[in-house]
Amino acid sequence: MEKIEPMTLFGYNKLQAEVKYLREVRRPQIVRDIEEALGYGDLKENAEYHAAKENQKLIDLRLSELAELLGSSKIVDPSELEHTKVSFGSTVVLCDTDTDEEFTYTIVGGCESNPDMGLISFNSPLAKQLLGREEGDDVKIQLPNGKKEFEVIEVRYQEIVFECN
Repeated sequence: MEKIEPMTLFGYNKLQAEVKYLREVRRPQIVRDIEEALGYGDLKENAEYHAAKENQKLIDLRLSELAELLGSSKIVDPSELEHTKVSFGSTVVLCDTDTDEEFTYTIVGGCESNPDMGLISFNSPLAKQLLGREEGDDVKIQLPNGKKEFEVIEVRYQEIVFECN
């Protein structure tokens, strides 16, 4: 079964920019570093050469990961989706039933997640347990520090802010 990776246009463009940077800036610099290190002599004891080769391997690995992600990506415009139930792009307000503390999360693609800004990946355990829920639903969520019970206070669409200006 083919894996689909939903993301917004922002996330897709972010990945494309990373590919461009790695291909056009970082990889050519690493090739120059390797060529320069080759001039230092004996490869067995040439730390610069080995470091540059390791960096090249890491960049190639990341480029491969990005190609896979972009190949399986599906650009989704959350503003065009129904948000009566929690879905991709929904902003959901939860209330901890024990403490009455409220939390607000927006469900986004994996490459767009930023928990500090309340943006959680649709693949995260929390998002998976919220998908399909409606306002008023009680949900028991297994978190790393144990089970918590929340009430879904609100499900809505609001424009997603990915980065602070």
